[in-house]
Amino acid sequence: MTFLTIGHRGVMGVEPENTLRSFVRAERSGMDVIALDLRLSKDGALVVLHDAEVDRTTDGSGAVADLTLAELRGLDAGDGQRVPVLVEALDAVRTPLQVSVGDQATAAALAELLLGRDLTARVEVASFDEEVLAEVARRVPGVRTALYAEQLDAEGGPLTDRAVAVRAETVALNIRQLNLEAVERVHAAGLRVIGWTVNTLDQLRLARALELDGALTDFPEIRSTGRFTA
Repeated sequence: MTFLTIGHRGVMGVEPENTLRSFVRAERSGMDVIALDLRLSKDGALVVLHDAEVDRTTDGSGAVADLTLAELRGLDAGDGQRVPVLVEALDAVRTPLQVSVGDQATAAALAELLLGRDLTARVEVASFDEEVLAEVARRVPGVRTALYAEQLDAEGGPLTDRAVAVRAETVALNIRQLNLEAVERVHAAGLRVIGWTVNTLDQLRLARALELDGALTDFPEIRSTGRFTA
């Protein structure tokens, strides 16, 4: 079974998260997939940021939705890095991307880009909101999607049912909330299961023992050597 190692916001344990430098290092480290997050700027640009506000990850303050792309570009996203737009991330690396969106407006803008650049083979869309995934799938036939959740219920049912209903191919869950029985139930429904976030050797061993299909990690060492050194 192929085990996918997914760089979480690039390799955010060693580089500024969701920046081009982080994505390039993730690719050079051999990550199979790079996971990033999208939000819409005030003027409708697809910017790569996780939080609704810029305060934590930049030297600025305020809501992403209240700032124009030009204003966001003026911020330091860590070590001199700038807030990228999705197209820049696509151009910076060749590694497949898992792109997380949280609302319908961002999903609609992403769908337009996917269709315009024929990116369905390279980009998987992820969300904690199954309605967002359903809308993307409606707009972009053939797009691959992943449903995220904090935890899986004891029976493995409702979350799996929601994923199947929106034709998601993958369920992504907090590895601390997973057990082998639950993973087996999800697999039985024909879905892949990935865990987040795997940052230690013990967590990597757990991911393997649970027979996960992959895991998100903040550190390149997990992919390159299996050792955690940070």
